[in-house]
Amino acid sequence: MAIAQDVSFRLEKLILDGGLVPGQKMASERQLATRLGVSRAIIREALHELQGRGVIETRHGKGSFVARIVAVDEGNNGDSPLQQLFNGHPRTLYDLLEVREQLEGQAAYLAAQRANDLDLHRIAKAYEILEKTDPLANADPDHSFHQAIVEASHNPVLMHVLSGLKNLMLLTVEASVANLNPRAELRKTISRHHKRIYQAIMARKPQASKRIAMEHVRFVSDTMREIERRGTTIIRRPVSTPGAEVSTTLNP
Repeated sequence: MAIAQDVSFRLEKLILDGGLVPGQKMASERQLATRLGVSRAIIREALHELQGRGVIETRHGKGSFVARIVAVDEGNNGDSPLQQLFNGHPRTLYDLLEVREQLEGQAAYLAAQRANDLDLHRIAKAYEILEKTDPLANADPDHSFHQAIVEASHNPVLMHVLSGLKNLMLLTVEASVANLNPRAELRKTISRHHKRIYQAIMARKPQASKRIAMEHVRFVSDTMREIERRGTTIIRRPVSTPGAEVSTTLNP
């Protein structure tokens, strides 16, 4: 029992350190046994303990996954209370952007401090894909770039909070792409923001990373507010996301 508890503790530490992120599939029992130098029976016991405490969840025929400690919003099916608020109350878009500004600013700050070589590789890969994707259909790569930064923060609470709001946060990115990217000057400004965020984190400049990341989200929010003030209706839910098939796999 003591050995199984030690293994479960080591797996929990991986989750807290960001080595295992919300929703990520864990290695097989055999792989974990080899990696940790214990029997598969010990691994099975440790996983059972973690499952009982809600740290991981086992899906029949698929394996074990890191649980989303913060409840996940229901995304595009419109069932969650937040989703219904987003659909029915225009101001909710800006409320979500306010949250993004604060949390992503802090994530960028921490990423610049804590990112390891693998984190920097993931951020660079996500940025490269974002730059290569059609800017009129790049909501998913845009979101993946910011998500890579969040994961590099190695703050499990921050990661789980933003993971729980993932689908709603993606909707704010889709709104930005639908309303701002078709305008050449705004599109160039957003591209510059992404480049500056990327460069600041890679150069390990926490304060600059935080400031630029917050300025980026604030610019998106302020610009869409200004578009509305001029009488143009903001597109909050694009009919389709043409670039949805373009994605990044940030986990090894």
